[in-house]
Amino acid sequence: MSERVLDVPAMLAERPALLRDACDRALAYLAGVAERPVAPAEAAVARLSDLDFSLPAAGLPAPEVLRRLDATGSPATIVSNGPRYFGFVTGGVLPIAQAAAWLSAAWDQNAALAVMSPTAERLGRVALRWVTELFGLPADTAGGFVTGATMANATCLAAARDAALSRAGWDAAGDGLVGAPPVTVVVGGEVHAAIRKALGLVGLGRDRVTILPADGQGRIDPSSLPALQPPAIVCLQAGNVNTGASDPFAPLTDWAREQGAWIHVDGAFGLWAAAAPSLAGQVAGVGEADSWATDCHKWLNTTYDCGVALVRDRHALRAAMEASAAYLPGAEFEAMALTPMSSQRARGIEVWAALAVLGRDGVAGLVARSCALARRFAAGLRSAGCEVLNDVVLNQVLASFGTPDVTDAVIAAVQKDGTCWCGPTTWHGVRAMRISVSGWSTTESDVDRSIAAVQQAMLKVSAPSRPA
Repeated sequence: MSERVLDVPAMLAERPALLRDACDRALAYLAGVAERPVAPAEAAVARLSDLDFSLPAAGLPAPEVLRRLDATGSPATIVSNGPRYFGFVTGGVLPIAQAAAWLSAAWDQNAALAVMSPTAERLGRVALRWVTELFGLPADTAGGFVTGATMANATCLAAARDAALSRAGWDAAGDGLVGAPPVTVVVGGEVHAAIRKALGLVGLGRDRVTILPADGQGRIDPSSLPALQPPAIVCLQAGNVNTGASDPFAPLTDWAREQGAWIHVDGAFGLWAAAAPSLAGQVAGVGEADSWATDCHKWLNTTYDCGVALVRDRHALRAAMEASAAYLPGAEFEAMALTPMSSQRARGIEVWAALAVLGRDGVAGLVARSCALARRFAAGLRSAGCEVLNDVVLNQVLASFGTPDVTDAVIAAVQKDGTCWCGPTTWHGVRAMRISVSGWSTTESDVDRSIAAVQQAMLKVSAPSRPA
C-alpha cells in the first residue's frame, strides 16, 4: 500500500462546483418527493449493489462519486420527507430546517464548548429556552441536544439514577452501581422500548422494573398505586407510540412525589401536545416532573438526528454528565457537561431556525393540524369498513382489516402501491396498521389519496383468486 499526498489546492478549487452540483441534485430530489412512490422500486434497491465495491487504492474523482451517489442512492430512498409517509412518527424536514442544516454543515461547528463555537452555543441555549417555554416547563430547566429520544431518556435517567442514589447517601458517579442501594424503577404496562433500552444503558436493568397496569389506550391506571421503596424513579409517558394517549400526569406525579421518587417523562412526540392550546389538556401536569425526553426530528420536522434531554435540576444533570480535564473549561452551559457526548453536531441551530420561523402559533398549528388530519384518516377508514382500534386523541391511528394475515396483506399491498407508507403493529393482541401523521407538508388531499389507496389494497386482498 502506497501513500498519496492530498492535492489541497485542487480540492479547494473544485469545492465550489462540487457543492453547487450537490445543491442542484438535492433540489431536484426534493422537487419530486410529493409525487414519487413513497417506497422505492425493487430494481432501485437492487442497484445499490453498484455502490458496494472494494475500497479503491487511488480514489475516485469527487464529481463522479457525487454523481454515483445521486444516480444510485436517490432512487432507492424512502420518501419519508414527503407528504404521505405515515410510518414511525417521522416528520419531513421544514424548508428552513433543511436550509439551516446545509448552512451549519458548511460552518462545520463542534458544539461541545462555547470556545469552539460561540454561534452554536448561543443558538443552542436559546433554542432550549424556547422549547421549555413551549412545553410550559420551569424556566431554569437545564438540557442538551442529543441523537434522539432513546439517548435523551438515557441522559435523563442517568441524572435520575445519580440523584436518587445521592439522596440515599451513595455516589453513583464516583463509585458506580456495585454495592449501591437498589433503585426501584416504575413503568407503565405500555412503556416504550426506548425506556427499557435506556434503563439497560444506565445500569438499572431493562426488566428489573415494577409495572403498573395500563388501560385500553395505554395510559397508566392511577386507581391503585403501590407504596414505593426509595430510592425510586417513576417513568411516565406523553404520547403512546400506538394510540397517542398520555398518562394522567396530575394524580401520578402527586403520588410519585409523595413516595419521594424522581419523575421522568418519555415524551418523544407526545410532549409537543403541550405547545397546542387545543391539545395541552392531554398532558396537563407534565411540568411537575423532574425530567423530560423528546425529539425535534419528529413533530418539529428538523433533520435527523435531534433529540432533547431536559432536567429540572441543572446540578443533577451536570453531576451525571460532566467531564473534567485540565484543558476543558468548566462553564455552566457547556454542552459537553450536560450531555453524554463530548464532540457533537450543532443540532440546536436547526431547532432555533425552525422555531424562529414557526413561532409559538406556528408550532401549535403544526401539531393541531396533524391531529386533525389523523382524525380525518380515521374517519375515512371507518367509512371504508375498517376497524379503528384507538381513540384518535393525537396523531396516531390504528386500523385493523380483520385477521392478522389479511391485515398484513393490506399493509404490504399499500406499501407496494407507493401512494403512501404505513407500517404494522400489534395492539393488545390485534394486528393493525399504524398510521402516524407528523409531516409539515401533509394536506387533506394527501390523506384522502391515502385512504383511497388503502381501500384499493383492501379490494385487492379480498378479491377471490381466479384460476389460471
